[in-house]
Amino acid sequence: MKKLKLLFKLGLFSLLAGLICVVGIYVYAYFSPRLELKNMGKLFIYDNQEKLIYQGSGSSEWVSLNDISQDLINAVISYEDKNFYNHQGFDYLGIVRAMITNIQNRGISQGASTISQQYIRNMYLTFAQTWDRKIEEAFLTVELEVHYNKDEILEGYLNTINYGNGNYGIEEASKYYFNKNSKDLTLEEALLLAGTPKSPNKVNPVADYQKCVKRALAVATTMVRNEYMSEETFNSLFQNDVEVYATTQKDNSQMIMYYQDAVLNELNSLKGIPASLMESGALKVYTTLDKDAQKSMEQAIIDNMDSDDDLQIASVIVNPKTGGILALTGGYDYAVSQYNRATNSSRQIGSTMKPFLYYSALENGMTSSTSFKSEETTFVLSHNKTYSPSNFNSIYANKNITMAAAIAFSDNIYAVKTHLFLGEDKLVETAHKMGIKTELQPNPSLALGTSEINMLDLATGYTTLASGGEKKDLYFIERVEDLNGNVLYERKQKTDIVLNYNYTYILNEMLRGTSNSAFSSYTTPTALSLASRMSRKYAIKTGSTDTDSWIIGYNPDALMLVWTGKDNNEAIPNSISKINKEIWLQTMESYLPTDNQSWYETPQNVVSVIRNAISGETETVNNANVFYYIKGTEYSSISVMNEDEKE
Repeated sequence: MKKLKLLFKLGLFSLLAGLICVVGIYVYAYFSPRLELKNMGKLFIYDNQEKLIYQGSGSSEWVSLNDISQDLINAVISYEDKNFYNHQGFDYLGIVRAMITNIQNRGISQGASTISQQYIRNMYLTFAQTWDRKIEEAFLTVELEVHYNKDEILEGYLNTINYGNGNYGIEEASKYYFNKNSKDLTLEEALLLAGTPKSPNKVNPVADYQKCVKRALAVATTMVRNEYMSEETFNSLFQNDVEVYATTQKDNSQMIMYYQDAVLNELNSLKGIPASLMESGALKVYTTLDKDAQKSMEQAIIDNMDSDDDLQIASVIVNPKTGGILALTGGYDYAVSQYNRATNSSRQIGSTMKPFLYYSALENGMTSSTSFKSEETTFVLSHNKTYSPSNFNSIYANKNITMAAAIAFSDNIYAVKTHLFLGEDKLVETAHKMGIKTELQPNPSLALGTSEINMLDLATGYTTLASGGEKKDLYFIERVEDLNGNVLYERKQKTDIVLNYNYTYILNEMLRGTSNSAFSSYTTPTALSLASRMSRKYAIKTGSTDTDSWIIGYNPDALMLVWTGKDNNEAIPNSISKINKEIWLQTMESYLPTDNQSWYETPQNVVSVIRNAISGETETVNNANVFYYIKGTEYSSISVMNEDEKE
């Protein structure tokens, strides 16, 4: 009996304590500053000309609740929060059920979000499922409910919710999908839009019409259950397809959304911006986006890729002078897949690893005419292990070739011989020195790009080469301001000179050899097919594995990387490399001004000698090529290096 009394007292005490806490929270919320609904979630993103390119979570056309279709309002309430007008911001029974499920799953896998909670969540720039975030969301929901009536909350929600394809707010969505104001939506159009915010980029009238209709019927089912719709009306729905104004035409791929996602990710990592503004999104973000570069890249992808194929793409354009990212896409069509392969994926990089190797070779005494024999080779390693790489299509010179030729042909045997001659740690050290953060294993195959590296990580290393030896952190955001123009963050350029400009210049000249007909011999340079259409000098390197195809090319003004492959790591045909090359060339030639002929200034300590491109001999009639050397080394290493194939 005493135990029962004790439990009763504890229960009563807990109930009273809980009530006091709830009352305290509502009192605190009442005296808190009133949230400005029309600024909630407003995020403005500008390009490098300070022109507005994106306005998220805050429609540019805020419409009153009276100017929104009643069918849409009824559908949203019925589907999202049937007790919206009767609760104080929370569905308590739903929360209890969700908490039990989450405790059983030892995590946060379910929620019971009301429209008020969802509206608060739409203010945030991230949607992390953490307990701290849930608690913070609850406090703000109370503030919202205390300061605004239900109609005002619903109006704000409908004006800020994501409807897919970059459309925030019901008015934008109505005009985009159906070319009409939201007050003029038909019942079926309203149902299609009411179901879209559950997965806005995958299930919307453009991305997948049939799934959108299926979702709309689920919305309609709740309307019948909640007495917003009769059975007769339900049975007459979607007898014919609803006409959708927006289309899935190639010019509607929304690739720029990948750039915007990358901006938001970087924004969340910045320090010094007040938490209240990060949470509300009331920010103006000035980025490095060059709309001309983005447009050129997107058009080249659209022109050269088949949208019906399961091939995917990632590409980035960087300003080597600053490290600013001028353009980016993480896939072919954002409406189909929002996974950003440029920022999140790591793939084998193939022969695009070799420039890091050859810079290390130059720095350690080799020259552009140092030669190794290109032939079928089995390398005998320690502990009697062997390694037998092969050249593409098993094509070998079966004679000595220069480093310049090895780069032009992407000769694997030469690369591995150089790698083992220098010591496997050298390539790791050099790649990290140039800015690559990926952990690399010092093994014989590293020289052939068997390690998986993220595109932006690889771009950082190449930016160091393209800048003449200055390592720069790549970035998207130049400046962040609040809505009143107060500067909250401004990027400070950090540059480290990590490479010798003399060697960088020589390497960049050798990378021009990939499109130089002087190297045409027993095989052809890897990018020779582009040469006749190149109006300026470029350093180019291609790379491929069974599953990945790359091209990277640059001059002092722009660096562009292109990757193609399949998300499931399925093998791709060799012909895919042609798509990459066309996309790269079309973009660069379209984006860079026609009068742009900039190239790297020849260092005073570098001299040139005309030699045979393949053998490096000075007496040449055919295959004449200009070789560059540090002054004093031009005649010191013409002879064949010692070919000890043991590690």
